Amino acid sequence: MSFEKEIARRRTFGIISHPDAGKTTLTEKLLLFGGAIQEAGAVKNNKIKKSATSDFMEIERQRGISVATSVLAFIYKDKKINILDTPGHKDFAEDTFRTLTAVDSVIIVIDVAKGVEDQTEKLVEVCRMRNIPMIVFINKLDREGKDAFDLLDEVEQKLGLSVTPLSFPIGMGYDFKGIYNIYEKNINLFSGNSKQNIEETISFDNIESPELENIIGEKAALELRDNLELVEGVYPPFDIQSYLKAEQHPVFFGSALNNFGVRELLDCFINIAPAPKSKMSEERLVEADEEDFSGFVFKIHANMDPKHRDRLAFIKIVSGTFERNKPYLHVRHNKNLKFSSPNAFFAEKKEIVDISYPGDIVGLHDTGNFKIGDTLTNGEKLHYKGIPSFSPEHFRYINNADPMKAKQLNKGIDQLMDEGVAQLFTLELNGRKIIGTVGALQYEVIQYRLEHEYGAKCTYENFPVHKACWVEAESNNEEFKEFKRIKQKFLATDKSGQLVFLADSQFSLQMTQQKYPTVKLHFTSEFE
Repeated sequence: MSFEKEIARRRTFGIISHPDAGKTTLTEKLLLFGGAIQEAGAVKNNKIKKSATSDFMEIERQRGISVATSVLAFIYKDKKINILDTPGHKDFAEDTFRTLTAVDSVIIVIDVAKGVEDQTEKLVEVCRMRNIPMIVFINKLDREGKDAFDLLDEVEQKLGLSVTPLSFPIGMGYDFKGIYNIYEKNINLFSGNSKQNIEETISFDNIESPELENIIGEKAALELRDNLELVEGVYPPFDIQSYLKAEQHPVFFGSALNNFGVRELLDCFINIAPAPKSKMSEERLVEADEEDFSGFVFKIHANMDPKHRDRLAFIKIVSGTFERNKPYLHVRHNKNLKFSSPNAFFAEKKEIVDISYPGDIVGLHDTGNFKIGDTLTNGEKLHYKGIPSFSPEHFRYINNADPMKAKQLNKGIDQLMDEGVAQLFTLELNGRKIIGTVGALQYEVIQYRLEHEYGAKCTYENFPVHKACWVEAESNNEEFKEFKRIKQKFLATDKSGQLVFLADSQFSLQMTQQKYPTVKLHFTSEFE
């Protein structure tokens, strides 16, 4: 197959939502339809029957939440689909933001009963900033929830999206009869017991046909016709160009747990979703169909396999082909590296691949060469941007609880920080280590992983910090020297050696900014 065709058949997307909207379940069902797994295991709170394929860290299995972004690939109707399943929990939002730099489109999952929740709003904001095409999937229709039209209004108002339904529910909760697929004009009936297998659909060209009453009953048939008339009157017809420009957002209804409406979503998705797109680097715009390879690291995961202390760097291929055993330039280190076993993923299964194309995600075994945001190329010096570190919200001292294991602890902290689980600051004054995270739950994850993956125990102590600010100043500036002397006990360095000011309150931050105007303070690590 030609290079152009390989690019055209790829679809790389992320699934985003508020926790508990059913994101992991939807991911599972997409894999089920893709024939990648035989049986789906939903994530039930701790009563885990068959663990979800996409959650492979022990702590995720215990809590029933996804904390790492997993990468899953499968082939469906000759399209190669790469799903990036993201954590919904807000404590892991930073991981999700980074993942959004590697996708070409997203599916937003919304719970029919809860509607649009705050975490969803934040994530949609990021997608909007990057002009990522979005499809909305309204989930859990087998439960009682909000009226379909009310939900569509809510999505328009709260998320600021202009929507057009491509499927519509027939009833809801106890009266849920099925889904009418507007895109393909057919009906999928709900029998309520199809969690493991896949239902057939009934085709309907003419919604006015009296046969409809026989199938779903008079009341439901009348209601469906009224609703569809209303949909036609209120919402614009679907326009693929507007969707690709992120100006129009198709909406599907369904119940992922019961395999309902998922096939409609997938069939439409592979037809309309964008193939791999061009990406802006600091130097120039890079097109997907360029011959020269380039790609960037958007995630690092240590210890995918607890038996082998391995680290995988996840690389999104932007242009050209990535070949096994061929040397590529690591731009930040300015040296060539070769990879003998690049991995493609399917949850816990990894396969070694000889060649990968734009849009694919490749896992490279890493001995400590990579950091998040690094670029690999055929030789050109490119820097892909847009993967900053944000100022953490929580700060704690980390102490070694077992003096015999200092080396393991340091190694563990180092590797987890490279993954971007949290940020490490070392105080200038006494070298004590402080861990900053976006959410408090990450401390548990770090403690758990240090003990179970590195055999090191740690304890935490509170450290009252309001914000971490990256410092930009000229080193021989007198004002900067005074700032360093006066603020000595609030200064630290981050993992890459940048100077950071840890302000203990909003007030002291403002005072510092007034007193030292030439010292610039930034809330993200990437500043121009």
